Amino acid sequence: MKQKRIALISTGGTIEKTYDELQGIMTNNLSNLDVMMATLETGGIEINRVSLMNKDSVEMTAEDHDQIIENASVHSRYHDGVVVIHGTDRLAKTGRLMFEKIGTPKTPIVLTGAMRPFALKNTDAMQNLAEALLAVQILEPGIYVVMHNKVLKFPGIVKDRARGTFVRQEDMEVAPDLFKDA
Repeated sequence: MKQKRIALISTGGTIEKTYDELQGIMTNNLSNLDVMMATLETGGIEINRVSLMNKDSVEMTAEDHDQIIENASVHSRYHDGVVVIHGTDRLAKTGRLMFEKIGTPKTPIVLTGAMRPFALKNTDAMQNLAEALLAVQILEPGIYVVMHNKVLKFPGIVKDRARGTFVRQEDMEVAPDLFKDA
């Protein structure tokens, strides 16, 4: 069986935050994705790690979104799938823009992140990363968010802040227009 080639693009976000002891805050100064990857069994896939940026997604500019979309699009042409590690505050926006700009890519593109940093004891980071790496190998071409034991295909995905997860827009418990830029 041919080994799958997966591009893993990191952009930062909560999943990558580390604790800055001097300032007493969580920051995106260092990447911990390599530490996370070292704990996973990835023997069936070849991972091409791409460190694009390390930003909190609320700080992302239009140029950052374009850079993420362009990189994911290019890597989807040369890999069997792409996983984009992304901050959850702007993940839905990036997925929507990606869908608008590239439509259906050649291979699946999966966006994932975490609501709680890897550095915290009760993190969802490892679960989401493992789910994304599995899902990207079996999904049909398209753009998805994979988190919290769910696979959701763009368009129409929003962050439901009340539930702390992503949902289809029609499944929102609160008026969707409150989160139009999330």
